[in-house]
Amino acid sequence: MRSQGSKKHCSSSTPSSGVRGQGRIREGSGLLRVTQPIRSGAQTRTQASLLPACLPAKSGSVFWHRLLPSPWLLLALASAKPHVTFKIQEHVRSLRKVVLESSSEAEHGLPCSSSSVFRSPGSPHKACADFGKEFTALRQRKGICCKVAREGVATLQSKLHEVTLPDFNGDFKIKYMGRGHYEFHSLDIHSCELLGSTLTPLPGQGLYLAISDSSIRVKGKWKVRKGILKLDGSFDVKVKGITISVNLLLGSGSSGRPTVAVSSCSSHIDDVETHMSGDLSWLLNLFHNQIESRFRRTLESKICEEIQDLVASDLQPYLQTVPVTTEIDNLAGIDYSLVEAPRATAQMLDVMIKGEIFSLDHRSPVGFLAPVMRLPEEHSRMVYFAVSDYVFKTASLVYNEAGFLNFSITDDLVPPTSNIRLTTNSFRTFVPRLARLYPNMNLELWGAMVSAPFLNFGSGNLSSTPQIEVEGFVLLPNSVREPVFRLGMATNVSAALTFNTSKITGFLKPGKIQVELKESKVGIFNVELLEALLNYYLLNNLYPKVNDKLAEGFPLPLLNYIQLHDPVLQIHKDFLLLGTNIRYLRV
Repeated sequence: MRSQGSKKHCSSSTPSSGVRGQGRIREGSGLLRVTQPIRSGAQTRTQASLLPACLPAKSGSVFWHRLLPSPWLLLALASAKPHVTFKIQEHVRSLRKVVLESSSEAEHGLPCSSSSVFRSPGSPHKACADFGKEFTALRQRKGICCKVAREGVATLQSKLHEVTLPDFNGDFKIKYMGRGHYEFHSLDIHSCELLGSTLTPLPGQGLYLAISDSSIRVKGKWKVRKGILKLDGSFDVKVKGITISVNLLLGSGSSGRPTVAVSSCSSHIDDVETHMSGDLSWLLNLFHNQIESRFRRTLESKICEEIQDLVASDLQPYLQTVPVTTEIDNLAGIDYSLVEAPRATAQMLDVMIKGEIFSLDHRSPVGFLAPVMRLPEEHSRMVYFAVSDYVFKTASLVYNEAGFLNFSITDDLVPPTSNIRLTTNSFRTFVPRLARLYPNMNLELWGAMVSAPFLNFGSGNLSSTPQIEVEGFVLLPNSVREPVFRLGMATNVSAALTFNTSKITGFLKPGKIQVELKESKVGIFNVELLEALLNYYLLNNLYPKVNDKLAEGFPLPLLNYIQLHDPVLQIHKDFLLLGTNIRYLRV
């Protein structure tokens, strides 16, 4: 028996902080921007495996412990901090295999085998989702688009298997036989195949999930009563041509955490086939249209109910547990809170993340804003990260205030072959008064930055011009430090930034320093010998210390078991653009 056509639509209230606005130029409110162009591809059919959703990976001391219910994995990546990662649960292990299997094809240049792709309406070859103040791009030929929507469909599919369908009954009237009563009970969803799916930006709201060409099979039992006659049997219903459309409204809460709600949901069933077995099953076949209509209405209603529940009961509460700050090391943390609701256009989802680095001991307001970032139309890599100079400036402020860049030089740090020692006797020839006033005593040079050194982003290069103040002390026998002179130091430093499989790293290339005498209590003297000593110390002590810290790097926002390869780095005015492809690791 077969019945055609019907549509069910339901809507929910939406949060007040919704998606709004358009554009690609952002200023003042954020540090890291992530933009994700979504490439479309041919939509294929395959049965989605019953998978748990992806969790981002672990980083630093922060662990996330709840399972994220996709199809909103894309949203979680946008809201989850560029650097915070998560602890993957044991029950996510089954996902690894599928991720690796689906991505291995992409790594070898094969087309995506998933039924799920990102797609932008009206733009078959170019679409994007813009993630925060970092820039992320996906290309279907590389495998990422093949799994994001699929994992969401798999989660929904598993939820539908858990649905309890209500019993239903009714009366019938057949010519020559009169009236009777029927009942359908013990309904169970035996199989569910959600095949084609797409996930796209939804202008003015957030994300749009579409599922098509899907089917559900329901089994159960029937009873018929006609007077004293009672008969029963079993039935099998095949529901084909199911399409589901879901609009997700993305927002930002007062805490800077993302919010999500279903703004609308609709489902449509094209075809219902009912097969009865048992004595007098032909009797029920006489009014199959009525029965199939009841099945259709029940299933259409349940599909959207489950989606509403999935978002309201699982995803939204989960997003409210998302940490908006995390530690980088024992000195600094980073703020990943959203500064506004995500913005969606036909081709882009733009999420602005604050990304401010702050002191763990004392957080104070930053006296400057993030710059405007005009991102180029560059989509040759799967992922792009645009990092403004704000991140480096706030980092420099924190580490400078913590004294990380301060240094002290005593005689034991001077190489044995040096022509000058940090003693008053060694200074006798060019600072005779120092030796007369403080005979046979040791000296100490104490250095500190005049202000936090900032990186200058030029066309294709990075540089800094740190200003250092050095004060000379005599170490008196009673352990008192007596100041005797003050020096000013200046140098030009070039910086090289790279990024490896998971983080951005840096390296400083110092230039020669210039030293001048600012103040002296022991008379005017030539600073050339001190200049050589300070240059030696900086090259062999301070710069290696800073480079070791830069080598530790800043983690990029990656899922677990993902590795970057084929990277490219571009330096633009006020920001870096990092492009890379992605490889999934086999575990």
